Amino acid sequence: MNAPLIDSHVNLHSDAFSQDLDAVLERARAVGVSRFISICDRLDRFPAVHAIAQANDDIWCSVGVHPHHAKDFPGLQPESLVDAARDPLVCAIGETGLDQHYGYSDIALQERSLRVHIEAARETGLPIVIHTREADDLTGDVLEDEHRKGAFSILMHCYTGGERLAARALDLGAVFSVSGILSFKSAAEVRTVMARIPMDRVILETDCPYLAPTPHRGRRNEPAFLKDVCAAYAALRGVTQDEAASATTAVCLRTFGRLS
Repeated sequence: MNAPLIDSHVNLHSDAFSQDLDAVLERARAVGVSRFISICDRLDRFPAVHAIAQANDDIWCSVGVHPHHAKDFPGLQPESLVDAARDPLVCAIGETGLDQHYGYSDIALQERSLRVHIEAARETGLPIVIHTREADDLTGDVLEDEHRKGAFSILMHCYTGGERLAARALDLGAVFSVSGILSFKSAAEVRTVMARIPMDRVILETDCPYLAPTPHRGRRNEPAFLKDVCAAYAALRGVTQDEAASATTAVCLRTFGRLS
């Protein structure tokens, strides 16, 4: 495969990479991963996430609070996110969203946090990284309600939701990212939905160290495995891996305007 890849969602500040991050990144670069977006899950971890981006010319980052941690930042204000996003290395707001699977934070707190992130995304013009799990209807309702107040750019990260939410998000101009889940035997519904998303709305991610794709199931996921995510997506769409890589990289560069 000759076309470059972009891993749009990596958790490089994870303890899973504390001992060998440089080697992990080199393996990814060796297979054609040309850029990485390091995702922030808590404001108090933003300095660590940002430091990784500062130390590497091919890494950018986001700023945000994962819905699991909404309870830990009940007073979150858009200004905190907007201030951090003034740094040109910050290319996205989030990860934020709604998750009713684990229930780590009350759904009302998650919704409040999501709306705060949307306000910051609207003000900065940066895309918002949306996590949604078992919350399709509420996620769609919030996104549509907020869009009526003013447009903002949406990325549906690691999309595993249903067709109805996908259609609602597409109507709002959303982009969707696919992860190693696409290669799981149990993910037939995900493949069905993603096969219907236009290719000019799809990007790739690993979400490492989680969700290692086939044939790496059971191992720590890492950005080098993005080539396997690309292979699964190419097979789904009936195109070559180079075609899938070129298409998704173009969409990613268009979505994250600060990547260069």
